[in-house]
Amino acid sequence: MLTTSRVATAPFSAVLPAKDIKRARDFWERVVGVEMSDMPAPGYLMGKAGKGTQFLIYETPLAPTEATTAAFIVDDLDAVMTELRQRGLTFLEYDMPGLKTVNGVVEMGEMGRGAWFKDSEGNTINLAQM
Repeated sequence: MLTTSRVATAPFSAVLPAKDIKRARDFWERVVGVEMSDMPAPGYLMGKAGKGTQFLIYETPLAPTEATTAAFIVDDLDAVMTELRQRGLTFLEYDMPGLKTVNGVVEMGEMGRGAWFKDSEGNTINLAQM
């Protein structure tokens, strides 16, 4: 059945739960620098990312999601991380089989480089330079 269906990429490329929608909006606008818009229904926000992509944030008591919830593809991981650190963001460190970060960055050879952070709601967000 699903082998012939696409995974949704539009209108939203990711859906993030938030316990506090106002706190989430502040984080994404102030810390990450993403433009957020109200949706017609209360408790929902839309974030505008690059190249016409968008993501949805919705208020729910079920936040956070522990696994990676969204991935942002960046051209220059170091530059993006530097800017986000200047805005107060802390990157996660991992040391487990197959995944070890150094200063927040994992080197994945031909697959590129990656880093992760938690948003204000505790969701895990990935940055990837392919």
